[in-house]
Amino acid sequence: MTGRSRGRAPVRTVRIAMAVSVLAATGVMTATFVSGGGKGTADAATELTQYVPIEQVTPGVPDPAPRRGASTGRFVVDCGTNGNGKFSPDNPVAQPGIRNGAEHVHDFVGNLAITANSSDADLAASGTTCRNGDRSSYFWPVLRIDPAVRPGGSGARQALSRTTPTVSCPRVGDRLPAVPAGAKAAVDRRLAELDRLTAAANARMSGSRGRIDAAYHASVIDPLRARRAQLIRAISESVGGDRGSARLVSLVDCDVSYDSMHAFMGTDHASAVAAAAAATPQVWCPAVRGRLPGVPASALDEVDRALAELDRQISEADERLVVTRGGASVLGTLKARRAAVLDRIATAVDRLGPRPRGLEALAACTLSKPAPPAAPAAQPSASALPEPQGRNLELPNNTGPIQRPRSVLIEYRGNAAGKVVAMPRFLRALTGDAKPTSRGPANARPSWTCSGFADRLSATYPICPPGSQVQRVHDFPGCWDGKNVDSDNHRSHVAFADRGTGACPRGFRAIPQLRITLSYDIPRDVQLRGQFALDSFPEEDHNPFSDHDDFVNVNSARQMRKIVSCINEGRQCGR
Repeated sequence: MTGRSRGRAPVRTVRIAMAVSVLAATGVMTATFVSGGGKGTADAATELTQYVPIEQVTPGVPDPAPRRGASTGRFVVDCGTNGNGKFSPDNPVAQPGIRNGAEHVHDFVGNLAITANSSDADLAASGTTCRNGDRSSYFWPVLRIDPAVRPGGSGARQALSRTTPTVSCPRVGDRLPAVPAGAKAAVDRRLAELDRLTAAANARMSGSRGRIDAAYHASVIDPLRARRAQLIRAISESVGGDRGSARLVSLVDCDVSYDSMHAFMGTDHASAVAAAAAATPQVWCPAVRGRLPGVPASALDEVDRALAELDRQISEADERLVVTRGGASVLGTLKARRAAVLDRIATAVDRLGPRPRGLEALAACTLSKPAPPAAPAAQPSASALPEPQGRNLELPNNTGPIQRPRSVLIEYRGNAAGKVVAMPRFLRALTGDAKPTSRGPANARPSWTCSGFADRLSATYPICPPGSQVQRVHDFPGCWDGKNVDSDNHRSHVAFADRGTGACPRGFRAIPQLRITLSYDIPRDVQLRGQFALDSFPEEDHNPFSDHDDFVNVNSARQMRKIVSCINEGRQCGR
């Protein structure tokens, strides 16, 4: 199911087609893309050859025939098309705890409070845009129309040649539950080792300056992930095992970041947007967990409850910003509430140990604001990147008006080989890969098509016939390991069913399989001129094969039972 254009294609397009062919046959592959800039490389700048008439795409979307006992029902959820305008460059699934980690803007529907730092309790208490009360979060990169989206226009190749990639890892200390006094020294030593590992990995990344080499990146990231998993597991055991272990596994994985490319593309961005505060503000509050001493055993539960309350206060404030667009009043109320909880924490610790000092200074919060452009020689961190700015919520190299989908179809589907079981609440899942160039294409999936052409998907942007809508179809894994809601690479706890039979891999169970279909009214002349493109990481430069989608299940147990019953009984339900 690859997109193929007639005539001669650049080497990069052939590589994508080969990758998709192998994926279609085996579901997995490894590859190395090394970019030196220019044609015939893995440089992902959009070209007209990346816009393919859908009629030229080979049909072949797999549709296994249902076996006896298959689950053939379908449950549809209506969460709207982001009428509230919840846009964010966070990725709470793939990069939890990292603000602005996506470096491109995501379209969110469903959960109103979700950010990179949201806890499960925060998600469960949030409002939602879904009509049936589903508090799940569904989000994907936005699509824009930009006449300037052309090779060389963004300066991506030149910026890459001057860039040394860096390693970006979630900060574990800011996400811990209260640390028992007796474990504090051991936890601090392991946190320090995590920092040293990140620094050493960053030093090694200098070996790939000016190029993109997926194999080299893996040689740095894979051992880093393995050692982080060991340390984070030890930290989890030190703080009390179940007191946060499920959440900590989400913080294991690190990523290779080319965010400093934005520093070299910042001039174009500055001239493209009007000076403005962040168009989709979030609340930023000082971290409390890292400022606490060891907590006496008898006070652990009370301090944990207080820390959870601080998290909920921030989530509630973020939700109010989405719904009301308020600012100063939200911050004023939040400061007073935080001050009261911080005083409770200090008092709880003070009963049996020294009173923490300076917590009162952590009460005041601010709204996110655009960071000043970094000097070209600098290697800024993700936190230093500008927030989305102006009425188009633009970022460097991700410019032009956002195209809101005409429709968003969210459906849970059955399994051709048997019945489905309930997916666990707070399951994290993603589909596709935002970085097929810098990580390799093993997890990337073709997603592009046109309405009326459901039998074909393309790894390239489609050109649709008159009257047909541009569509993105995102199929999520439909199998679950029966135990975990996340994993240290955010993927191995779920799996795709066999393309031919629909059967899950050994040890996995079939769950309601999520499919999200996004339909857009893109003018045909814009399609023919190649002027619509996906928001992306800088090194992908609008690569259509970097399309992806993310999901956090916050359906209630009752709602999930309804979904499972509908699907297993072969009914059509929802809306």
